[in-house]
Amino acid sequence: MERRYRIVVAKPGLDGHDRGAKVIARALRDAGFEVIYTGLHQTPEQVVRTVMQEDADAVGLSMLSGAHLTLVPRVVEGLRAEGLQDVVVVVGGIIPERDVGVLKSAGVSAVFTPGAHLPQIASWLEGALDARERAGGELAGEGDRSD
Repeated sequence: MERRYRIVVAKPGLDGHDRGAKVIARALRDAGFEVIYTGLHQTPEQVVRTVMQEDADAVGLSMLSGAHLTLVPRVVEGLRAEGLQDVVVVVGGIIPERDVGVLKSAGVSAVFTPGAHLPQIASWLEGALDARERAGGELAGEGDRSD
């Protein structure tokens, strides 16, 4: 890891299931990331504000409610509006295969679905952020779907 990266893990929307987000947050912490978990029921605007306030390198959005095609683009658009297009956006949760391309077109770097191995997620994120650092802060390519 080029440096200790700051990751916001967020649960946008009304979904009240956060066990997966907490497991991911713990796994990333154990892998050496600094993790900020926002808690349940965040609006896209609250997520963007947290990313700004925490000067985060990445945001992981945990989605189980089916609202990913509405909420995730709003987070990405909010980040862009604030000049934070270099923040790596990762989505995890119940995401149908047909929606992965839509999310990536909206600016998501990677989508991790149930069955993704925690070390694989941490390794992918470290690689993406290291590549961004070497490229001078800009995103260095899109991630692959990992499951």
